[in-house]
Amino acid sequence: MPFQNELILAASVIVFFGTLVALFRMFGKIGIYAWTVICTIAANIEVLILVHAFGLDTTLGNVLFASSFLATDIMSELFGKKEANRCVKIGIAANIIFIVISQSWFLYVPAEGDTMAEPIRTVFSNTPRVMLSSLFAYVVCEIYDVWAYHFIWEKTEKKFGNKKAFLWLRNNGSTLVSQLINTLLFNILAFAGVFPKDVLVQVLVFGYSIFIVTSILDTPFLYLARRISEKHPEILEK
Repeated sequence: MPFQNELILAASVIVFFGTLVALFRMFGKIGIYAWTVICTIAANIEVLILVHAFGLDTTLGNVLFASSFLATDIMSELFGKKEANRCVKIGIAANIIFIVISQSWFLYVPAEGDTMAEPIRTVFSNTPRVMLSSLFAYVVCEIYDVWAYHFIWEKTEKKFGNKKAFLWLRNNGSTLVSQLINTLLFNILAFAGVFPKDVLVQVLVFGYSIFIVTSILDTPFLYLARRISEKHPEILEK
């Protein structure tokens, strides 16, 4: 099917961001915590897959990981800086626990009739480097993202005297820089020496291009989450 990868990538933005907002609507902050765990673990598995889309080679996982920034921005906007940082800590804990669990599988001796141990080993033997690289990048860029979001918020509120205004600015102003930090740190640490240099450059360029697009597209979902909280204030108590 022509443009299959491109269509799936485009659809995944709506599906992933929409799912996050739906979880928030149903479960409040617990739904955001749950999505953070899901997306950070799944993105680190997905990123092992290299696909060709929009004329360039790129790893998967970019859209899923981008949704983690929407998660912390919703937390920042509706629950405050402390809860946003707690969301980051939950993501860190989930990554560390998954690394330990996935590597413990290799301690077992497969049964003679086993057919899955080797494929699983092939996939998850790269997990420590990828996930440790992702963990380091996640810590740096998410901590920066939460700080920058509230820094921009404080500056605009002080200057214009309106706490609700400029949501789009604090959302994109923090996320675009955070995603650049993430793109450079993660891909260089995880894939330098794994992919040829020209492929790595393509991954960097395309990865950040996706993040630019997703950073802009997640803004309506952040406005939607805030609107939901205004219409259903009881969600903030969940």
